[in-house]
Amino acid sequence: MRSIRVPSDRVGTLIGKSGEVKKTLQNISGIKIDIDTEEGEVILHDDVELEDPLKALQLMDVVKAVGRGFNPEKAMRLFEDDEYLEIVDIKEFVGDRDNQMGRVRGRLIGKDGKTRRIIEDLTGVDMVIYGNTVGLIGNSISLPVAKHAVELILQGSEHATVYHYLESQRPRLRIAEMGFDL
Repeated sequence: MRSIRVPSDRVGTLIGKSGEVKKTLQNISGIKIDIDTEEGEVILHDDVELEDPLKALQLMDVVKAVGRGFNPEKAMRLFEDDEYLEIVDIKEFVGDRDNQMGRVRGRLIGKDGKTRRIIEDLTGVDMVIYGNTVGLIGNSISLPVAKHAVELILQGSEHATVYHYLESQRPRLRIAEMGFDL
């Protein structure tokens, strides 16, 4: 049995309309899920004999992803092979300066969501900015590229520099899409 906490404002999303999301997660993973709606504690009863033991770890990541702001459909990508969740803590870059948090989050999103959209489109990674974190879901080739782009922005690089970096990685990402290992 494992437990994981999700923010109280994300519990409803994890349960879904009429419990649909919770049911889907249980069906995919074969693991019973209990959700304490008051505390935001999610208990995974993974002490059963699973056909695929990896499902328990994938389910943990899916729950974590929904808790960090992903919609459940995007989070369920984590049940696929070679899909991973990466959480970047913005506070590691700005410290406890709350006045900087809004500015940095704004830089990550960009005007009308442009920066976030460019990172997602060029890498194929799903990206969510929620609270003090940036969540990324992608494969083993695209995820490090997207994470580096996010870190460049957090370190204060100009957007043009980050876009140039992403463009420079496109051939590598395209080769990976074709199924060739680099």
